[in-house]
Amino acid sequence: MTEHKLDRGGAAAAVSAFTFWGLVPVYYKGLQTVGAWEVLAHRIIWAVPTLLFFLAIRERKNILQKLRMAKSDIAWLTLTGVTVAANWLIFVWAVAHDHVLDTSLGYFATPIVNVVLGCVFLKERLPVLQTVGVMIAAVGTLYLAWFLGRPPWISISLALTFGFYGLMRKRLTVQPMPGLLWESSLMFLPALVYLLWLSTQTSQAFLHSGAGVDLLLIFSGLTTVLPLIWFNMAAQKLPLSILGFFQYLAPCISFLLAVFLYNEEFTYGHAVAFACIWFALALVSIEPFRRARRRLRV
Repeated sequence: MTEHKLDRGGAAAAVSAFTFWGLVPVYYKGLQTVGAWEVLAHRIIWAVPTLLFFLAIRERKNILQKLRMAKSDIAWLTLTGVTVAANWLIFVWAVAHDHVLDTSLGYFATPIVNVVLGCVFLKERLPVLQTVGVMIAAVGTLYLAWFLGRPPWISISLALTFGFYGLMRKRLTVQPMPGLLWESSLMFLPALVYLLWLSTQTSQAFLHSGAGVDLLLIFSGLTTVLPLIWFNMAAQKLPLSILGFFQYLAPCISFLLAVFLYNEEFTYGHAVAFACIWFALALVSIEPFRRARRRLRV
């Protein structure tokens, strides 16, 4: 048998997407003085024209056909939109309140949550190694909760919201970018109403906190869309099981930012929890890695 080389373009796109997601806390640190709800509203509103722009370039005359959805799909996209918005809100709040380390732990735990959700809702078989991995991750999380005297709510919430978002999108035959456009569009009006109400209050940051903050809010839509475009390019050229390994790049970068740039406290409890999660990820990933290597061979 001959072995194919990994597609360089796909690998470069994957590295770009997950590196961007790993560094995105730096972007939202610039909006630390802005309320998380206002940042979320702007992220939704500016994502709509940004997505329309990129979809118009890619699809051209077929854009309207790509955006046609069945009523049942629209109903599900409303639910997925609320779920991903909750994930964005928790992430933005966590970054603003110096919990980047918790976001890293949450996104490290997401693949393990995906395995559990697949077993519970999709009736996927859970091999012995993956079962052991899930149990080790649970032990690490429980130990961190005991050590801190409280559950790591940020990490748990991020992992659960992103896990359920992926589960619901998996059951929809909707492409990522049109789906995200629908999700953002369905939330556009509530976000706009919120910003209009906020403009009557004294707490609004937009147009009142300097040009730098205004530009960061406006381009927050691009921070949503650009890595997704790279991710889509990578997904077209790489096996999904190989692509899954690149996703660990983002929380690794966030982890390094939290500890070495933002000097967040890294306790013994965090060390145990991260060690358990990383070991669990290794166990959970063994079989997908084997399948990916077999797919790379003819």
